[in-house]
Amino acid sequence: MHPLKCSRNIMDIATLQSLINDDMQAVNALIRKRLHSQVALVNQLGHYIIHSGGKRLRPMLLLLSARAFGYQGTHHIDLATVVEFIHTATLLHDDVVDVSELRRGKQTANSIWGNEASVLVGDFLYSRAFEMMVEVQNMRVMEILASATNVIAEGEVLQLLNCHEPNTTEQEYLQVIRSKTAKLFEAAAQLGAVISQQPPSYEQAIATYGVHLGTAFQLVDDILDYSANSEEMGKNVGDDLAEGKPTLPIIYALREGSPTQQQVLREAILQGGREHLTEVITAIHSTEALIYAKQVAQQEIDLAEATLAKLPESPYKEALYALAQFSMHRNY
Repeated sequence: MHPLKCSRNIMDIATLQSLINDDMQAVNALIRKRLHSQVALVNQLGHYIIHSGGKRLRPMLLLLSARAFGYQGTHHIDLATVVEFIHTATLLHDDVVDVSELRRGKQTANSIWGNEASVLVGDFLYSRAFEMMVEVQNMRVMEILASATNVIAEGEVLQLLNCHEPNTTEQEYLQVIRSKTAKLFEAAAQLGAVISQQPPSYEQAIATYGVHLGTAFQLVDDILDYSANSEEMGKNVGDDLAEGKPTLPIIYALREGSPTQQQVLREAILQGGREHLTEVITAIHSTEALIYAKQVAQQEIDLAEATLAKLPESPYKEALYALAQFSMHRNY
């Protein structure tokens, strides 16, 4: 873990997890229960992807948000499970679109069971998530999750349009990750306030926290793609490049690199693959693109933490600060 670059006395991730341990155990039990299907392949594939080592950050965020507002019911368990199912469905579909072979250090579901099964089980998880959100019987909850799912789909399409497109701008890239990744973080955080019946000011504050947290989380993922090793990340180094994805480190290096470097980077994005990986990483480091991307991520974390000042004091609020620091300074 990198040293924490903040003035607050931030609790460590283990303390954070212990705060909501009972809630997370309940979420994991509900995931197992609601994942069940009469169709054996749904059980096999669904169990494989759900239990393949995910950090459960989105459910964790929803639980912390609800507890930070003093929620005492059980709907936070249901909705944390819904959020994890939606997230897992997007992963199944992502891996098919990206033709990925590794996720979290294991073979992807599509590389084991094939694309057809992965897409269809992803659909099952989406539909099961919507069944469960209806059971909460709260129209506001339905509105937030239906909107979030729609925005995520738009983000996926935007990312597809940007693939193999070396002229992608930083603004276009940020629009993709705010839709594709940050939107579900926003929804998870906001739902904690909604089920706790908080006033609009609190609901907006925690939703804004979620947006900035999710944006920073994706930026760090994109940085790790060029700086971590495969064992730490659980996927192959340079996967984004291989898929022709112009993420922020590449976009910045393209902007600041020499004409020769720009040519290499453009060809790498256009062609995909890993043939130019060494030259690309050299260009990224020489232009200090990772430093720039970390600065942008830190700005997002600063904005996330600033919104927490509006929330009532509690250990759960401190845990939200810790979650922001973990998202920024993790190495996997």
